[in-house]
Amino acid sequence: MKAADLAEGSISAVDIDGEHVLLSKIGGEVFAVAGTCTHEEADLGQGFVLDGRVVCPLHLSQFDLKTGDVVTPPATDPLKHYKTRVDAGTVYVEV
Repeated sequence: MKAADLAEGSISAVDIDGEHVLLSKIGGEVFAVAGTCTHEEADLGQGFVLDGRVVCPLHLSQFDLKTGDVVTPPATDPLKHYKTRVDAGTVYVEV
């Protein structure tokens, strides 16, 4: 995806090599975490962003978009975090 297509403070769910990944842009940097909630396997792409966190649409668990860490329960396991880079305006994710 093009980095310009990802608005600051937004999320975009994409599938990469069989992995459901959630991309976000925070402070001009692009981050990638697993796009499925670790609590009840809800699609986090259907959630919303709140202060740099994604809020699960099912039970409102919150995860830090930069690290994947759990911020609020009921989830207890963090999201997988992926390395990203932007080259010539294109976002690349290492899965």
